[in-house]
Amino acid sequence: MNLSFTQRLNQAQLTRPMWLLWLLGAGLIALDGFDFFIIGVAIPFIERDFGINAAQIGALAVAALAGSLVGSLTLGPITDRVGRQLMLVVDIGIFLVASAGAVLAWNIESLIAFRFLVGIAIGADYPISVSYITENVPERLRGSMVIGAFSFQAVGALLGALTGIAVIWSFGQIYSDPEPFWGYAWRWMLGIGLLLAIVVAILRFQFLLESPSYYIARGEYEEASDAASTLLGEKVVITPESDPPSSQPRLSYSALFAKEYRRRTLLASVPWFLQDIATYGIGIFTPIIIATLAFAGETDFTKQAMNSSFGAAFVDLFLILGFILAIALVDKVGRIRLQIIGFLGMATGLVLLAIAGDPNLVGNVNLAIVFAGFIIFNLLMNMGPNSTTFLLAGELFPTSIRASGAGLAGAIAKAGAILGAYTLPILREFLGVPNLMFILSGICILAAALTYVLRIETKARE
Repeated sequence: MNLSFTQRLNQAQLTRPMWLLWLLGAGLIALDGFDFFIIGVAIPFIERDFGINAAQIGALAVAALAGSLVGSLTLGPITDRVGRQLMLVVDIGIFLVASAGAVLAWNIESLIAFRFLVGIAIGADYPISVSYITENVPERLRGSMVIGAFSFQAVGALLGALTGIAVIWSFGQIYSDPEPFWGYAWRWMLGIGLLLAIVVAILRFQFLLESPSYYIARGEYEEASDAASTLLGEKVVITPESDPPSSQPRLSYSALFAKEYRRRTLLASVPWFLQDIATYGIGIFTPIIIATLAFAGETDFTKQAMNSSFGAAFVDLFLILGFILAIALVDKVGRIRLQIIGFLGMATGLVLLAIAGDPNLVGNVNLAIVFAGFIIFNLLMNMGPNSTTFLLAGELFPTSIRASGAGLAGAIAKAGAILGAYTLPILREFLGVPNLMFILSGICILAAALTYVLRIETKARE
C-alpha cells in the first residue's frame, strides 16, 4: 500500500525546499515586526513634523493594525481558493507599493492611508505563512518551526528599535536645527523598512512552490505529485487511493462557525484577541511608556527619544529570548499549558509596570521596576501566547479552511490590537499609567482562564 503524502512528509528529513519555504515565511514576519513597531519610535517625530493631535496619533498607530484586520479577514479565505503561492506574490506587491507610499507621504492623511495598505499586506501574510509551514514540514517539527518563523517578529521589532537609535543619533550629528530633524528622521526609519521589503521580495521570487496539501484538498493529484516531489526531493506519486478526497474534506467558510469547528474557532481567536490588546497596546508605545515611567525628568527631546529607544531595544531582546524558550518548550509542555503560563506571566509584568507608576518611587528603584516589568512581560508573552496563538490558528483547522480559520483568528486578534493601540493613549491620559496597567493585567488573567475553558491540545495533531 502506498504511503499517503502526510505519512511521507512526517517520515522525511528537512529538505532544502522546506527550509526555503520556512525562510520565506520568517522573512516577511520579520518585516511585519519591524513595520508594526518602528512606528512607535517614529510617532514623536511625525507628531512634530505634521503637528498632529492625539486623535490623529491614535489613528496613525492603529492604521496598519486596521489594515491587518482587513487583510486577514478577506485575503485568508481567498488564499484557500486561489492557493498559497499566488497570494504570496500579491502580498509582497502590496507591501512594496504601500511602504514606498508611506515614505513619500505628503500629509498625515496620506500617511495613515498608506499605513493601512501596509497592514493589509501584513494581515495576508499571517494565514499564508502559517498555512505554508504547517502543511509542508514534518509533524514532529511543526510546532518548533512555526514558532521559529514567528519568532522573527521579535527580530524585526529589535531591528526597528536599533534603526530608531541609529537614525536619531545620525540626524542629531547632522542637524542642529530640529525642524529638518523632525521632517526627515521618520521617513528614513520607514524607508529602511522599504529596503528590507525589497530584500524579502527578491528572496521570495527565488522560490515559489504551492503546498501539496492544497492540491490534494482540491483533488488535483497530478499537481500535488509534482509539488510533493519538489518538496521531498524525490519522486512522489499521489493518487486518490493513497490520499482519498474523504481524508481531506472540502469545507466552506461557514464551517468555521458550525458545531464541529466552533470551539476551535473560539480557542484560536478569543485568547488571541485579548492578548493583542496588551501586546500591541504596550508594544507600539514601548518607547513612549519607557519615556513616561523612566525618563520623565529629561527635558531634552532628543536625549529622551534616544534613551527610550535604547530602553526599547534592551527589553526587545527578551522578546527573542521568549521565542527561544517557546521553541524549546512547546512540544514538551504543550500549547495550552504554555499559553496559560504565558498569560499569567504577562499579568505579573503589567502589575510591576503599574507599581512603577507610583510617584513616590524615584531614581534607580523606579528604573529597575520599569525594566523588570517589561522584561517579564516580553519574555513570558513570547514564550507563551504570542507563540501559541499563532501556532494554534494553523493547527486547529483542516487544510481546506486552514488559511480561512487562521485569517479569521488573526483578524479578530487585530481587532484587539486596534482596541489596545488606539485606546491606550486616551486611557493613559484619563486613568494614568498605573490604573491602565492593572486593567491590562486583568485582561491577561481572563485570557488564561478562557484558554483553559476552551482547551484543545493540538500537539501531534496532523
